[in-house]
Amino acid sequence: MTGISRPVKLVDVDELGVTFIGHSSFLLQVHGRRLLVDPVFSKRLIVLRRQRKPGVLIEELPAIDVVLLTHAHMDHLNMPSLRRVIRATRRLTGRAPEVVVPKGVEDLVVGLGFSQVHGLAWWDQIEIQGLKVTMTPCKHWGARMFRDTHRGYGGYVVEGGGQSVYHSGDTAYFEGFRDIGERLHPEVALLPIGAYFPDSYRSVHTSPEEAVRGFLELGAQRMVPMHYGTFRLGREPMDEPLQRLAAEAARLGITEQIKVLEEGETMHLSAKTRIR
Repeated sequence: MTGISRPVKLVDVDELGVTFIGHSSFLLQVHGRRLLVDPVFSKRLIVLRRQRKPGVLIEELPAIDVVLLTHAHMDHLNMPSLRRVIRATRRLTGRAPEVVVPKGVEDLVVGLGFSQVHGLAWWDQIEIQGLKVTMTPCKHWGARMFRDTHRGYGGYVVEGGGQSVYHSGDTAYFEGFRDIGERLHPEVALLPIGAYFPDSYRSVHTSPEEAVRGFLELGAQRMVPMHYGTFRLGREPMDEPLQRLAAEAARLGITEQIKVLEEGETMHLSAKTRIR
């Protein structure tokens, strides 16, 4: 494996912090709360071998308030990682985090030790730990073992203290990006750019160009790419997604709005650094 792990950079309560862990895994700091989205720290996922180290070690994470899981696929819902996150937070605070999952995924996490399990459908909202969490639509699928097609899937917008961030989950391009932007106005959009080749994969994944189109339709201020470089899921070269993303951003004159984070790197936004 290549890459390095870094110490976590904590931000002030009036700042929005986004730390890229790898693949689709992020540490979010929103209005003083700390959330993990799709935390995957394992070296192997059955036949998939991790290509780059997680940017943050579980032992160096701060106490986690909430875990958000976008769907049940094994590169997003990783039970060994979840158990370790729960144990680490219990050691720090004596209490386990809460978890939010799509409807139909509750049974996979209910026995792991979370303090509460919340199941949401598209557009459902929940007030949790002083934050508003909305599950958003996407174009993907949610079965873990092929036949359990009842399981939901989606993304999330997290809002609090005037800060907001959108994690799309896995998705193909769809017209829902515009709807999400009009309803929820996220400040930062975390969007997938990998596993798009062969073209049949684009029925459930966005190409870099499609991710940029979704970002523009959302109307967010900044885009952070994800879902590339960590696991070999598509047949495109591992370094191609970022190259195509950079070319498309340059073509459209929006390079400054695209923030590529290295594993373990934290983007922090305060009122002074936000684009108006």
